[in-house]
Amino acid sequence: MDEGEHTSQTDESEDSDGSDSNPSVADGNTSEPASAETPSESDDSLDEGSTEDSTSDGLTDTDTLADADVSDSSHSGTVEPASDRIDSNVDVGSGGRDRSSPDVDFDGVVLDDDGDNQGLFDDLLSGEPIFENKEVLRPSYTPHELPHRNDQINRMATILVSALRGETPSNILIYGKTGTGKTASAKFVSQELESTSQKYDVPCEVEYINCEVTDTQYRVLAQLANTFIEKNQQVIAEQLDQLRNLRSAADDDLETSADDRTVDDDGPIEGRDALADTEFETLDDLDERIEELEADAEEMEEVPMTGWPTDRVYTTFFEAVDYHERVVVIMLDEIDKLVEKSGDDTLYNLSRMNSELNRSRISIMGISNDLKFTDFLDPRVKSSLGEEEIVFPPYDANQLRDILQHRADIAFKQDALTDDVIPLCAAFAAQEHGDARRALDLLRTAGELAERSQAEIVAEKHVRQAQDKIELDRVVEVVRTLPTQSKIVLFAVILLEKNGVHNINTGEVFNIYKRLCEEIDADVLTQRRVTDLISELDMLGIVNAVVVSKGRYGRTKEMGLSVPVEETEAVLLSDSRLGDIENAQPFVQARFDN
Repeated sequence: MDEGEHTSQTDESEDSDGSDSNPSVADGNTSEPASAETPSESDDSLDEGSTEDSTSDGLTDTDTLADADVSDSSHSGTVEPASDRIDSNVDVGSGGRDRSSPDVDFDGVVLDDDGDNQGLFDDLLSGEPIFENKEVLRPSYTPHELPHRNDQINRMATILVSALRGETPSNILIYGKTGTGKTASAKFVSQELESTSQKYDVPCEVEYINCEVTDTQYRVLAQLANTFIEKNQQVIAEQLDQLRNLRSAADDDLETSADDRTVDDDGPIEGRDALADTEFETLDDLDERIEELEADAEEMEEVPMTGWPTDRVYTTFFEAVDYHERVVVIMLDEIDKLVEKSGDDTLYNLSRMNSELNRSRISIMGISNDLKFTDFLDPRVKSSLGEEEIVFPPYDANQLRDILQHRADIAFKQDALTDDVIPLCAAFAAQEHGDARRALDLLRTAGELAERSQAEIVAEKHVRQAQDKIELDRVVEVVRTLPTQSKIVLFAVILLEKNGVHNINTGEVFNIYKRLCEEIDADVLTQRRVTDLISELDMLGIVNAVVVSKGRYGRTKEMGLSVPVEETEAVLLSDSRLGDIENAQPFVQARFDN
């Protein structure tokens, strides 16, 4: 039954019910007292009619409107036809809701959600990926083969092989500039050392610490102590499981075998079969060992990252590393940062531990970018720490090309690179001291830019775009970490450049600098100190300053920005201290350039 039929039938039942319950309404007589009962009687009849209809077709909003009209007409004494009672704004197809009402019903609205619509990421995923394994190009990846570093790797291996014999290896210091493969080579040798120790069942472990993050004696000792405490707890848990299983087997042996409970001249023999071929003669010995291990596990307390005296942390580390027999190689990456921050006390303590250890042995492998950091060490520390030294020279362009090709074969899909991509990346990186890390970042960024543009292959233009992007990222990081006074001086140079001033001299920069300091209530430095700050910016490559002779007027520095203006200004304004400087418009004096 459609809605039109349903509505008309309901109205008919309403009319008939209304006439039966109150005849006087039809005659127009509303003065009789019986008319007061008419609304309730008609409501009852309406409810009955509505119930009948709702059981067959379901009650619609049109029925509700009709009920309201009949109730109102009962009071007025007039029943309007159904066609007149339905407002022209009512849309029957939408359930009879009045569209002019502020309470609009959106239940009937269905959004177009067919599968053909493309979402935000669907277009980005539609293209074929260029990368096969992007992680290969990350600095954290340790390759299975390191081209052009076989000599250094073999030297480390010949030094550390004594650890596999249970002897103490010599301490090693590794030097080299950034991106020369020091850390990757050391990690590669460490992985080989640990895998070989497991193969021959020799207790040998390597612990890596990045001293640029863990840069104090307390943190280094706490990290080492917690590492060995965790390993000791794992060893204790495994031993307890074995001993408890042995205890359970001995108990079963006592219950099931009456022969095991014989008495001889030496006393009872308990769990003979279960304890055979073990170090325990009786169950009491086994129980005593279990209690000892449980007590050891409870006594091992994790070291908090702050709050303990340093000597207590050292004692905890000493006891943890000496808990059982093993040879430990402690790899301290960026070791010069540790010495710079907290002195050489850590190295002194670690290098002298072997004379006090009973079960374990310790060897130190230090990695540094600074070839001269040992000049600041105590002579005793220097003699014990630098027993073996290995230098990693920078890569040349051909070596970088081999490294990139080796990684690209794994990182990219087949034929995803043009022939000139890898040589160009190698050439760019070779210009900066042979930095392999820079070359890998450049190749990865070029691939990401090509993928974002939905290109099918990585081409030369993507490498050049990546070079510009990396250079900009470097500039942004340098500018972001500048001191506040240097930022104000740099902002003064930017304002002068934006106002069309070329060959900016020191006096002009100082005048703008003073007004900017007044704007943000900062201390004003002398002009000589501002000149020193300009020299520092020149050294960082942010400005290009040249000393120019003005004849009898003396000499002055003329400078110009060597970084993008808009990006540099945005980084400066992101500093909360310089936020109010954005609207400052200091007076820039016009001048005529000869």
